[in-house]
Amino acid sequence: MQAQIEELLNARAPTLARMEDTLTEGYAQALALEAERWRLERRIGEVAREGRTDIGEELRALGTRLTRADGELTKLRSLLGSLHERARVVRLAASRS
Repeated sequence: MQAQIEELLNARAPTLARMEDTLTEGYAQALALEAERWRLERRIGEVAREGRTDIGEELRALGTRLTRADGELTKLRSLLGSLHERARVVRLAASRS
């Protein structure tokens, strides 16, 4: 998804329809990443409350996955913001023609 957005941002004259379709797909992916983050955070809380003595490895793995999801989500949101702005400019230009 990130590559698709970057391609559109670097394209000379992408169609508004393609940008809007990609924005829709991108927002759906962002929601899926947010849901994954919530699941990971909930699981981290569950593991911590279980009180087992062998939770270190599981917490490390969950923390790594959460950090990765955070990074992906931050990058995706930034790219979506840029694409949203480009689509807005194209939409405005089309309405003035």
